[in-house]
Amino acid sequence: MADSPADVNRELTQLEAEIKRLEVEYNMYFAGRLQRPPWETRSRVDGMVKRLDRTHIANYAIRFRFTTLQTRFNRMLDLWDRALRAREEGRQGPLSHMAPQKEPAKAAPVEDRILRVATFRDPTQEEEKVRDLYKSFLEARQEVGQDRVDFARFSQLVSTQVRAIQAKGGKDVAFRVAVQDGKVAFTARAMRGADDDD
Repeated sequence: MADSPADVNRELTQLEAEIKRLEVEYNMYFAGRLQRPPWETRSRVDGMVKRLDRTHIANYAIRFRFTTLQTRFNRMLDLWDRALRAREEGRQGPLSHMAPQKEPAKAAPVEDRILRVATFRDPTQEEEKVRDLYKSFLEARQEVGQDRVDFARFSQLVSTQVRAIQAKGGKDVAFRVAVQDGKVAFTARAMRGADDDD
C-alpha cells in the first residue's frame, strides 16, 4: 500500500532535518571537532533517500520537494567526498578553509638595528667588502621575509651609488644595512669630512 501524502511529507521533513544534521557533523569533522567522518548519520540519510526514491509519490508538489532534497544531498555527498579525498592526499580541497588554521609561528618582532656599515671608494677594487655587505643584506632580507636579490644587481647598485655620491664631491661612501620597522633599510651617504660641502 502506497504511503499517504501526509506520511511522505512527514518523512520528507525528517529527511530535511537529517540532511541538516549530517551537514553540521561534516562541518564539525572538517573543522577538526570530530575525530572521524559521520559515517553512521550518512548511511542513515542515504537509506532514507533510497527508500523514498522507491516510494511512489503521486503528488507533484511532494515529488518536487523530494527531488530537491535528493539533489541537494547528492551534491553535498560529492563535495564531502572530494574534500575527504583531498585531505587523504594531503592537498587543499573544497572545504580546507574549515580546517583549524595552524597559528603561524609568530616570529618575534624584528627589532630595529644596524647590521653592517661598510665604506667604499672604488667598489670594483673592493669585491670582498662588497660580498660581505651583500651577505649582511641577504641575511637581513631573509629575516624579515623579503625575496633574495641577485649579487650582480646588488654590486651594480653599490657602484652606481658610489659614482653618484662621488660626482657630488664625496670621496668615501658609507653604506649601511639596517632593519627598521620590520623592513630592510639599505642606505648610502658621503662620509663626513670627505664631502666638500661640509
